[in-house]
Amino acid sequence: MPTKKKVDTVAELTEVLSRSRLTILADYRGLSVSDMQNLRTQLRPLNAEVRVAKNTLARRAAQQNEMDALAPELVGPMAIVTAFDDPVQPAKVVSDFARTSRILQIKAGMLEGQLLRADQVEALASLPSRDVLIARVVGGLASPLYGIVGVLAAPIRSLLYVLQARSTQLGGEDESTAA
Repeated sequence: MPTKKKVDTVAELTEVLSRSRLTILADYRGLSVSDMQNLRTQLRPLNAEVRVAKNTLARRAAQQNEMDALAPELVGPMAIVTAFDDPVQPAKVVSDFARTSRILQIKAGMLEGQLLRADQVEALASLPSRDVLIARVVGGLASPLYGIVGVLAAPIRSLLYVLQARSTQLGGEDESTAA
């Protein structure tokens, strides 16, 4: 018979997993409490969080969210990182933290229903953020427009140069020297 605390934990994990766009499982064995708190502090502004729960409870919550593919990865002490907005930035934070601490090990992840291996989570972390990608797309769309404006303005500019040269040739004063 499950206790009320376990039922509440599964319900809370189920709700968190259902809202998350990215879930990362990481082995935190050997990580100090202050290091874990540091990771939490880095993730909080990104609307992401780290939880530690019993694997059996996490498995049940994952199964209730159709994340059955994560169940085999829930072995040993696992930290569950969930990101609710942009998945790239939290993945970068976890990846950088794992690289610098050399204790935390990324085991697997789930991005919007797709299972990710550890190397795929690292690849996700190497992507530019959503804002940078949007800026690149907008820049790519805007550059042809700037080219068109330049092409359309060129004949008018050329005509002005010709008229200015003709005016100077006829002995007229150049506008730039008149001032």
